[in-house]
Amino acid sequence: MGSFKELLAYKKAFNLALEIHNLSKSFPGEEMYTLTSQIRRSSRAVCSNIAEGFRKRQYPAHFISKISDADMENSETQVWLDFAYTFGYLDETTKDQLSLQVEETGKLLSYMINHPNKFMDQPKKNVYQQTKVI
Repeated sequence: MGSFKELLAYKKAFNLALEIHNLSKSFPGEEMYTLTSQIRRSSRAVCSNIAEGFRKRQYPAHFISKISDADMENSETQVWLDFAYTFGYLDETTKDQLSLQVEETGKLLSYMINHPNKFMDQPKKNVYQQTKVI
């Protein structure tokens, strides 16, 4: 596994953040510094926390902590989607479709938290261990 960008959780979270960004452009101007900025920030933070955790995956506790932060931000995104729907900025179909993406991402993040060893760096063999002594 070479890059965090290869992780399915990252791909789903990134696509969701893009969708949210585009949809939030239609939110009223009065929401710019509240709902709009918050939902954009939380959806993007899922991606950044996955990236940070992946780069620290040689330390299981740190990896789990950052992926847990990603899961927290993912849950926050759901709350903002609920507010956007309640305020009438999203129709029910759009809210349900986005909520399903949040749920799928959450399941992937939970798997990563519960199975960190599947994402850990494999120890690299020392160049001297690979050399056969004659």
